[in-house]
Amino acid sequence: MNQEKQHYFKLKLLRAMLATAVMCLLCAGATVVCIPNLQAQQKTEWTPRQEAIIKQVRGLRQLPDQERGRVTKQLALEIRQLPPSMNKVRLASGLASLSTEGDPGGRETVQEVATTLADALRDTPAPTSAGQPAMPYAQLAAMARFEHMKVSLDSPEFTQALSELKLQDERRQKADFTLADLEGHKWTLKGLRGKVVLVNFWATWCPPCRKEIPDLEALYEHFKGRGLVILGISDETAAKVQPFVRKQKITYPVLLDPGHKVNNLYSVEGIPMSFVYNRSGKLVAESMDMRTRQQFLDMLADAGLK
Repeated sequence: MNQEKQHYFKLKLLRAMLATAVMCLLCAGATVVCIPNLQAQQKTEWTPRQEAIIKQVRGLRQLPDQERGRVTKQLALEIRQLPPSMNKVRLASGLASLSTEGDPGGRETVQEVATTLADALRDTPAPTSAGQPAMPYAQLAAMARFEHMKVSLDSPEFTQALSELKLQDERRQKADFTLADLEGHKWTLKGLRGKVVLVNFWATWCPPCRKEIPDLEALYEHFKGRGLVILGISDETAAKVQPFVRKQKITYPVLLDPGHKVNNLYSVEGIPMSFVYNRSGKLVAESMDMRTRQQFLDMLADAGLK
């Protein structure tokens, strides 16, 4: 694992303040799933049935979108039939972290995944750490708030996770920053009033980030004459970012965030993340994962750009 990936995993652990919970995500550039270990000090033992599910989850990104949606829904229903256990929570959380990448199965599929995760947590509540709800509660809250999924879970941890997301949004609404792009030009968020601004947090090594970049570039070319500004923010070095930007022929501004100050300001705990501000500077849409071109169009429509 290279230095950028190591930094990313450490950053997520610190921000989540969970010594015993790791958010499930695909290791960048690999085909293995890091199933969240909610009891890190104990060795996890999987049953043959659970191992078969893990194998299928590992292969989701290799499937065409239509097939991926079908398999994701099937896995959600299969996990739901497992007996209550912390492993069931781990599996549901692992699947949830992949189900919101783009729109491979539509809202119905994401809803099945959210229902499975809620059911797993209802039967086996995940332990808190340092007064913070475990990561699966944060995942479920994000699915409810940002994916608009229906979640039925009477849990103080889930309620707390929802409240924390609301507070984060309030901070993002008031956020301002100034960062320099690769040519040294400085961009200030509040200085872009009158424009529709899409702020996208990404990294060169992140597969979902790389997948959505062509759509972002196409949208920028289509809408820049009508006032769209896309700010791609990376906390990597210029030496890493510049060759990638040239190769991908990215023309929208790419800003560098040394010290991760803006990442911290926006509570970025996973990438890609995107935020859309309308011409008055109001935060009107956001996503906590990869988006398709149509999903980005829907976000821009919330800012009045159609």
